[in-house]
Amino acid sequence: MNYEQILYGRSEGVATIALNRPDKLNSFTAKMSEELLHALAAAQEDPEVRVVVLTGMGRAFSAGQDLAEATAPGTRFEEILERQYNPMVRAIRQMPKPVVACVNGIAAGAGANLAYVCDLTFAAESAVFVQSFIHVGLIPDSGGTFTLPRLVGMQRAFGQTILADKLPATKAAEMGLIWKAVPDAMLKEEVDAVARKLANMPTMAISLTKYAMNRSQGSQLEQHLVVEAELQAVAARSNDSKEGVAAFLEKRKPVYKGN
Repeated sequence: MNYEQILYGRSEGVATIALNRPDKLNSFTAKMSEELLHALAAAQEDPEVRVVVLTGMGRAFSAGQDLAEATAPGTRFEEILERQYNPMVRAIRQMPKPVVACVNGIAAGAGANLAYVCDLTFAAESAVFVQSFIHVGLIPDSGGTFTLPRLVGMQRAFGQTILADKLPATKAAEMGLIWKAVPDAMLKEEVDAVARKLANMPTMAISLTKYAMNRSQGSQLEQHLVVEAELQAVAARSNDSKEGVAAFLEKRKPVYKGN
């Protein structure tokens, strides 16, 4: 695919996807959603890619849906969700590789919720998150009503979605909504360092850990203990695990080649 509304690049095991409508604060169109889904699939299928970084160009991560497109005659919001946003959420959560969000500016509406569903979310200290749906009489989508209560509890989730105040990145980190708020000038450097670190870690263990955490959302403890045992057996047979054990016993740094 020739991308028009995103940028895609790969280097040293890291695929970087940048939303690229800076003049529109990277608000989502059907075209951008299609391209992002294609890029996520390409990164998942590429054996050279071990980590995915999602960011935005310009001064925004994403302002959410482009309302001009969404309110065109004949457009139905539920169809937009089923065609665009729900597949993007699924693609990020089901990706067997870690997805790191690099929130460089405002993340509003679906933009905020896509950042929240990533595995690790870093944000510039000047960035803000806002659940802007209520301002146009809508409910949070893109997994918002599922993710937010699990991250911060019902009270804070309800307050964010109904009062829709702008949430500074530093506060989002304190609340546990994101992994870390970083000084603006250091954001790219920090995300690059973490992405490279992840790219050199045991990929099978990372993938299985993500899978186990996804499964835990609908499991009881006793059921999940069985799942953990089954997944641990798979991890223990991986080349990365064998390398990690050998390196520990030989007192050297492991070299993980992935599985």
